Amino acid sequence: MDRRRLGVWLIGALGSISAVVILGALALRKRLTHPTGMITAIEPFSNLGLAPLETLEFGGCDIRTGSLGQVVQMFTRETGCIDPAILNKVEPDLNMIGQDITLGTSRNCGEAVELLGNLGNCKLTLREDIQRVINLLHKFKSSRRVDEIVVVNLASTEPPLEVGKQHKDLSIFEKCLDRNEANTVRASTIYAYAAVDAGCPYINFTPSTGALLPAIVQFAEQKNVPVMGNDGKTGETLVKSALAPMFACRNLEVLSWEGFNILGNMDGRVLAHPENKESKILTKDGVLSKILGYSPHSKVHIDYVPSLSDQKTAWDFIHFKGFLDAKMSLQFVWQGYDSLLAAPLILDLVRFADFAKMRGETGIMPHLACYFKDPLGVHEHRLYEQFRMLVDYGVQAQRTAV
Repeated sequence: MDRRRLGVWLIGALGSISAVVILGALALRKRLTHPTGMITAIEPFSNLGLAPLETLEFGGCDIRTGSLGQVVQMFTRETGCIDPAILNKVEPDLNMIGQDITLGTSRNCGEAVELLGNLGNCKLTLREDIQRVINLLHKFKSSRRVDEIVVVNLASTEPPLEVGKQHKDLSIFEKCLDRNEANTVRASTIYAYAAVDAGCPYINFTPSTGALLPAIVQFAEQKNVPVMGNDGKTGETLVKSALAPMFACRNLEVLSWEGFNILGNMDGRVLAHPENKESKILTKDGVLSKILGYSPHSKVHIDYVPSLSDQKTAWDFIHFKGFLDAKMSLQFVWQGYDSLLAAPLILDLVRFADFAKMRGETGIMPHLACYFKDPLGVHEHRLYEQFRMLVDYGVQAQRTAV
């Protein structure tokens, strides 16, 4: 009996995160590594019947041209953190997957992104652009013979999209598309709408605010498609969401929380541009007030340091007040490889999104809140409570299956 096959269509497929997602999945498939960092590898999720990694088929799009194999080779060489023997054993598979990566769109993504691929002057109408992406998804599904496709946005961060009434109501938004009002969307909007229209679960792992607009969430509910975002929580904000509740639990007043981030890779290069950086800061800087219930002085600094390559470093200084108004402080440093922190989470999210579609779940998936800095439809930002939501979902799913 043929095994059900799951397609994974990555937006930004030639980026370092996508490359590590694919490399990691291939390495796990060949038993060359362990699923460290994957929540789906532990109870109560490991026995839910999620799509086996062996059944994943990868494809996607990027605004740049190039070889997936070369991207992985460059990552391995620059970081020195991956055993070259793993790359050698999966290289034929990487080359085959690279054939399913096509050109994407950089519509309204700002100069920083558009210069990467020189695709800014798109001559297609909005509807034509959407249909082009739908056609790419259909072609991928047919050529790779997959039963379902999950679309994951891993593209570079776009400038914020000012959300107006046209973005909050599906019928109004549809009319904007029909009238080709190009300034109402970004590339992420095109991808999200096309994915939902094609019936594909959609994950927005980026801070791009144009992706899962309220109108597109309504569209997902109408089309019976699960969606979730925004902005993967992999480093400094992950620590914040775990650490900030400690101050609330001890009734200690946080006076200021300053975060300084330096990173290399393409993400850092794009975030060096102020308009793109603004989207990232919006998701990183909003967590504290939602956990503490008040707004201490807080500022997130992000700077591009090319020599760091995929490695990122965050230094946080926390100034707080205790008994008898004594002022004290806590500091932490977080260092890690951006792509290696993100990749296992993306494999998790793909499997959870597919599982939700099979179960007939539609619209926002709030149980996945622990994966995101700004989880859609969720007001709970304490990491342990978010993780409890995911565990409860897993336990309930097991009971339903039984």
